[in-house]
Amino acid sequence: MLVAGVDSSTQSTKILLCQAEDGTVVGQGSAPHPGGTECDPAAWWAALAKAGDGLLDKAAAVGVAGQQHGMVVLDEDGEVIRPALLWNDMRSAGAAATLIRERGGPLWWAAQTGSVPNASFTVTKLRWLAEHEPQHAARTFAVMLPHDWLTWRVRGGRGEREAAAGHPELGPRVGPEREIDLVTDRGDASGTGYFSPAAGHWLPGVVTAALGHPVLLPRVARPAEVVGETAWGAAVAPGTGDNMGAALGLGLAPGEVAVSIGTSGTAYAVTAIPSADPSGAVAGFADATGRFLPLVCTVNAGLVLSAVAELIGTDLAGLSEAALAAGPGAGGLTLLPYLDGERTPNRPHASGVLRGLTTRNATRQNLARASVEAVLASLADAAGLLARHGVEQRSVLLIGGGAKSEAVRQLAPGIFGVPVAVPQPEEYVALGAARQAAWALAGTPEPPEWPRPPAAQYTGPAVPHLRERLAELRDATMTWEERTQP
Repeated sequence: MLVAGVDSSTQSTKILLCQAEDGTVVGQGSAPHPGGTECDPAAWWAALAKAGDGLLDKAAAVGVAGQQHGMVVLDEDGEVIRPALLWNDMRSAGAAATLIRERGGPLWWAAQTGSVPNASFTVTKLRWLAEHEPQHAARTFAVMLPHDWLTWRVRGGRGEREAAAGHPELGPRVGPEREIDLVTDRGDASGTGYFSPAAGHWLPGVVTAALGHPVLLPRVARPAEVVGETAWGAAVAPGTGDNMGAALGLGLAPGEVAVSIGTSGTAYAVTAIPSADPSGAVAGFADATGRFLPLVCTVNAGLVLSAVAELIGTDLAGLSEAALAAGPGAGGLTLLPYLDGERTPNRPHASGVLRGLTTRNATRQNLARASVEAVLASLADAAGLLARHGVEQRSVLLIGGGAKSEAVRQLAPGIFGVPVAVPQPEEYVALGAARQAAWALAGTPEPPEWPRPPAAQYTGPAVPHLRERLAELRDATMTWEERTQP
């Protein structure tokens, strides 16, 4: 029996067709999305249809994982009112600060929602909509996340206008206002800023305060609940957010911290206890299985390596080779890797700083080494914040495009101070969505036991002084405003 997992990310849709019994991938497809920080959801639907051509209709169950935090708003006829604002749209930063003040400060938000919202979170985008596009806010009947909208469409949902136009569908029409039947899961819901991961329910008063009036929110399905079916009779799983999907695809176990080096960086772990961090550094998400997924995000990761590679006139493979040709500590060079500001720590206006440059150490090899050490040290500090929330870091799973670098792989164990495993490259978000679909088919209390992905193992002596050097430079370059911010 076959199941399909969908990863609808910022940049593209990726689909894996897998055997339900063991997760073996038997087919895959992909299609790009438009660029930018907002997107017409119809583009996701078109990409899903293109990527899934010849795959989806073979599946007995489908799960959709999607980018977190995005805002999709529908009117009472089920029509999309405006392009979705995506997680990386920062126009609601001012709204985030206002909402935090209005609701009693960071302590209140952390206690109630598990996180202190920033401009990524859906609740801040709703306030921005109310303030800057009041005509759209007034028409808003339902609010959902990108994966919610796609799950609705896979189950046959569409608005009145599209139904009248006779556009092709993957399923039968659900219908307008009274028949809009939306579902989500607690994992993706936990990134909205108006859901309580600890209690497992929406906080509708927060939505009303942000937007100005009550709205329809998706029903929160149980993990692996069958929430509907497609036109060809396949079961539809609840879906989840991308980080939750990756954790499920990796089979992340207690004591393991997943560290992803992509455009940005993330560190997260599965726990049995909800987290609440009033500093805002750790987002207290839920996972896709009924547990919790505390997560730390850094703005700077893979792009730092790309920028330094270009600076020394090479590509990422050349950067790795140059970094391994230099000695530990990069001859005394320390790079503060906040090239595009930073989220963890909260320094949105920071920039990169290179300290210790002399005529003796000014080589391309040392600069390459300093960049790799800086990115890893920054992510190791981020992962270390999870310890305050019940995470015992015994090993690291290193994923993302940056994990392909041999220099990153070899230096990581010393900087993280624990063994590092690098699973073979795979679309882990889509794999997690497929595993959730298989779980929905099985109807078992726990997800099916799929084999762990093969992984290369790396170990090495701890080199804590590299993180100490980064911390010294970080503290030395803080502005007065950054030192005094709440």
